Amino acid sequence: MAEAKTVFYAVDRIEGRFAVLVGDDGRSLEFVRRDLPKKAKEGSVLRVRVSPGGVPDFRAAVVDPAERKRRIEQAKAALEDLRRTDPGGDVSL
Repeated sequence: MAEAKTVFYAVDRIEGRFAVLVGDDGRSLEFVRRDLPKKAKEGSVLRVRVSPGGVPDFRAAVVDPAERKRRIEQAKAALEDLRRTDPGGDVSL
C-alpha cells in the first residue's frame, strides 16, 4: 500500500470567513477559516498529508513553525545574495 505524502501550504491572507492558502506548486485556494488549525494565521505554514489518491487532508493539517522559520531563513539568504550581486545605480531600459 502506498504511503501518504506530506505537502505544505502557506496561509497567504485571511479574508473574513476564508483563508487563502498557497501551495508549494503555486496554486492558491480559499479555505473556510474555522476548518484550519486554531493557531493558523497569516504567514503560517501548514503541513498537510495527502492520500495516495492525491487528496489533501486539511482536517489533519498542523501548523509547522520549524518549516516557516526554514522558509524565512531561505528567503533572507536569497535576498542577501541579490544584494551582494546588485551593481547599484539606476536601471536603463
